[in-house]
Amino acid sequence: MVAAALIPLFPLLGFLLISLNVNRLQKYVAATIACGMMLLAFLVGVYTFFTTSGPVQIDLFTWIKAGSFESTFGFLIDPLSLIFILVITGVGFLIHVYSIGYMHDDEGQNRFFSYLNLFVFFMLLLVMGSNYLIMFVGWEGVGLCSYLLIGFWFRNQEYNSAANKAFIMNRIGDLGMLIGIVMIFMNYGSLDYGTVFGGNHNTAITTTITLLLFVGAMGKSAQIPLYTWLPDAMAGPTPVSALIHAATMVTAGIYMVVRNNILYLMSPISMEVIMIVGLATALLAASIAIAQNDIKKVLAYSTVSQLGLIFVALGLGAFTAGIFHVVTHAFFKALLFLGAGSVIHALGGEQNLRKMGGLRKYLPVTYLTFIIGVLAISGIPPFAGFFSKDEILAAAFEHNKIVWALSLLTSLMTAFYMFRLLFMTFFGSERAGEHAMSHIHESPKSITVPLMVLAALSVLGGFLNIPEALGGHHAMANFLQPVLAPVEAHEANHSTEIILMIVVVALTLVVIFLAYNMYVRRNDTSVDPEETTGVRRVLTYKYYVDELYNAIIVKPLYALSKVLDNIVERLGIDGIVNGLGKTVVYGSRGLRFFQDGSIGYYLFVMVVGIILILGYTINW
Repeated sequence: MVAAALIPLFPLLGFLLISLNVNRLQKYVAATIACGMMLLAFLVGVYTFFTTSGPVQIDLFTWIKAGSFESTFGFLIDPLSLIFILVITGVGFLIHVYSIGYMHDDEGQNRFFSYLNLFVFFMLLLVMGSNYLIMFVGWEGVGLCSYLLIGFWFRNQEYNSAANKAFIMNRIGDLGMLIGIVMIFMNYGSLDYGTVFGGNHNTAITTTITLLLFVGAMGKSAQIPLYTWLPDAMAGPTPVSALIHAATMVTAGIYMVVRNNILYLMSPISMEVIMIVGLATALLAASIAIAQNDIKKVLAYSTVSQLGLIFVALGLGAFTAGIFHVVTHAFFKALLFLGAGSVIHALGGEQNLRKMGGLRKYLPVTYLTFIIGVLAISGIPPFAGFFSKDEILAAAFEHNKIVWALSLLTSLMTAFYMFRLLFMTFFGSERAGEHAMSHIHESPKSITVPLMVLAALSVLGGFLNIPEALGGHHAMANFLQPVLAPVEAHEANHSTEIILMIVVVALTLVVIFLAYNMYVRRNDTSVDPEETTGVRRVLTYKYYVDELYNAIIVKPLYALSKVLDNIVERLGIDGIVNGLGKTVVYGSRGLRFFQDGSIGYYLFVMVVGIILILGYTINW
């Protein structure tokens, strides 16, 4: 089990080796170190997966000891952490390999690889930590790394603004989580998971704690109202988008909720809040994605929507379904982002769907792998997304028919906007322009090989947890059973579940046909966003949420800061400080007249002083 402690050590070592020699290492050396460390972490993760028989805690050393408080630095290796370890290191390794080709011509490639390794280290720390304190260190670490990677091309002020936005909005969520952790210590006297989960629980306090922790999840996993940073995070290089959206940062909130499933199940209010926020986020983001024309923005809002669906599952108590969709989503969303990066790479940086089209004959590998990702996320059998999405919809159907209907609507919108993206990119007429088309070519193997591996995982990943209705045996549920609290079963009978599958797939095929009819037959790709009206314009401009935040939060804060600057800072604090300084200056100027070097004057002052002293003494 000591080998498991090496898993986060490898990417940390890679970061140190590259960052300390960032200007001395050749590009291929830095890339080899970064990818090699990720591969070693993945291999050790696989070894740990097959050699661990049950939850194991590895205490490395006493980290903090102050009075009665003591915190050990250690790792918890159990089924939940193992799943995340394999996803983070496996998909992360493929993204690292992909980055070799994608960032080949970038002068900051070495710095980029050091940040990627550091990002993975903190994410592993988050999911492997044996207590809330270590989880919070990893939590803050991924926030820092997201800032560094989103603003990687820092010479562009727009990218810096996107990085600042991500950092600030995550701080809002992190404050809620930090208060929740403080309350955990105040009420349980410990930050170790085992002690907290096995302690005496008060429903009101537990509800407060779980809601505060969920505020942190809202920030990291981009849920309403803290979701607007994630689409703007597309400012970073495409491998960063894939790493953030598929394998690391946005899954942190999901991990945290599932890790605390015992606490959440004791608070029906918190579970209801999670379900409602997740459902609202899923619908909102899916509707916005329908009208976006930036290929990465469509995928970004797709991620927000899929995360919302996962939180719906968690809010319904279907933790296994949520984790299963996290795994399959990591496969096909990484594939889609990296496929989008391959298209952008081939077109010399173009991201506008309205300037693409007809690319399938020029990018055959990218096209074939991309269509697999689209089929998977749309829930078409036998691709991975079909199985995991079915688990969520089945759980929703058994709990609440309205939640099921709205979740199904989200799923159908997902199929529509993903096939819209596919058709606008690879079908129809060529709209990229002569200059871009004259240089277009399939991406190098360092890009296409990770795409093919992820495509295979997007096909086969669903078979990890085949539902009983199709002959499965709840493999993932049985695997996760040691870390999940018992939940009252609400499973649909097999015939009902199969009927639901048929209905969902049939409706999805109808939606795909509508997208085909609109974007291939009618070639509806020429509408300028500035010329849109009505609902389409509202969707194009994302319900004006950013503008709303700017009007009710950003501008008032700027106005308040100006008032504080002019009145409190300049007239108040500066006035007091400068006034004291001026008092000393003017006072010293007056006192210097008493030090003019005249002996007679000094004798006169001494005599006056003696008389005053004698007079005071006699009076007393």
